[in-house]
Amino acid sequence: MIIFPAIDIQKGNVVRLKQGKFDQVTEYSSDPSSVAQRWEQEGAQWLHVVDLDGAQSGSVKNWDAIKQIAGSVQIPIEVGGGIRTEEDVARLLEIGIQRVIFGTRAITDPLALRSMLHQWPDHIAVSIDASNGKVTKLGWTEQTDLDAVAFAKQLEHDGLRCLIYTDIARDGMLTGPNIEALKKVLRAVSIDVIASGGISNIDDIKKLLQLEPEGLYGAITGRALYEGTLDLKEALSLC
Repeated sequence: MIIFPAIDIQKGNVVRLKQGKFDQVTEYSSDPSSVAQRWEQEGAQWLHVVDLDGAQSGSVKNWDAIKQIAGSVQIPIEVGGGIRTEEDVARLLEIGIQRVIFGTRAITDPLALRSMLHQWPDHIAVSIDASNGKVTKLGWTEQTDLDAVAFAKQLEHDGLRCLIYTDIARDGMLTGPNIEALKKVLRAVSIDVIASGGISNIDDIKKLLQLEPEGLYGAITGRALYEGTLDLKEALSLC
């Protein structure tokens, strides 16, 4: 299982939100590149970067910070937040991003997503951000009637190879991952699934590792690393 340290960017700064709420922000650094280098030096295999301003507005806003991160480390990076167009994807791949994450666009324009999956099958991921089993969009601010598990199945059918599943109620709360919800998704699809939301300590990593035989490919963690309740080196050693 791969551990993905999260770098959430708002107005050029590294922050974390609680339950995706933009009015509950904790700032950790004004230098995203140095944070990226820290996680690389501690052994991270991947980085997970989110443009929070982009997620909220619907268009990528923190291009400079993303580009600086890409130029400061050697490990692969996945990026999400406000990505909508083929031009966005091409530009991100051009500056060195390995995987581009779609959220809202995957919901609102499945035909466009299929086209991009055909064009870049190994470089596209979709993040299902769920609340009570239903998919949300627009930076988690709007809930849809889409069932998260059914949506995951449809995305796999459309050619998706990598899925990120986030339980919004757990995100940034250090309350532990939603294991039961993850099991439902893992049993519904056969593609790579990355868990996100709620990781608080090494015990949560151990619980997630038990899902590896069912197809769990990775886990994203942010606040636990920044608050010091999870040691990245220890987690990587365990994995």
